[in-house]
Amino acid sequence: MAIDLEKVYKEAGALLEGHFLLSSGNHSQFYLQSAKVLENPKTAALLANELAKQIKKSNIKIDTVCSPALGGILAGYELARALNARFIFTERVDKVMTLRRGFEVEEGENILICEDIITTAGSALEAAKVVEEKGAKVVAFGALANRGFCQRTGSKKTAKPECKLPKDMPFFALDDFDFEIYEPQNCPLCKDGSKAYKPGSRGN
Repeated sequence: MAIDLEKVYKEAGALLEGHFLLSSGNHSQFYLQSAKVLENPKTAALLANELAKQIKKSNIKIDTVCSPALGGILAGYELARALNARFIFTERVDKVMTLRRGFEVEEGENILICEDIITTAGSALEAAKVVEEKGAKVVAFGALANRGFCQRTGSKKTAKPECKLPKDMPFFALDDFDFEIYEPQNCPLCKDGSKAYKPGSRGN
């Protein structure tokens, strides 16, 4: 029985409606606050196990799961547990994504980059670049949810031009949340007089 991801987010109070500023700088009427979902360890494990099932079916060898901090850490840790893989994370230092805290990767180590939500995948690609520069090999990307810009494995929805993920790289996610996103200068919510705010991990 497939997980109804939208229902999970709604029941956790994690599907927010309002006027939001996204990490990309664009605006949206809806926001996915994954931290509210992942604060329940049983739910976090349930979602990670379901995502791991997809990944295992692909027969891709994964040694390590790596997540960009802060949003991807809980999702990535649970996914690593479900895949019986190692877990590490990257973080920004002076706005530059970096591998710290004694984390190291080996030459040729197979890494899956995991986020809680992938929108255009900018942060995921920053994390991928960090580990690749140290000799590791990124073999896939994963997230609990796809914001609808990128094409996840098994979905008939095609990628939008804004998606930054490599076209030849598998991207696993549990479901698509395809919400309308606006550039600030064309945002109807702004034109109605409301102000966008950021409820996420950066800038809040």
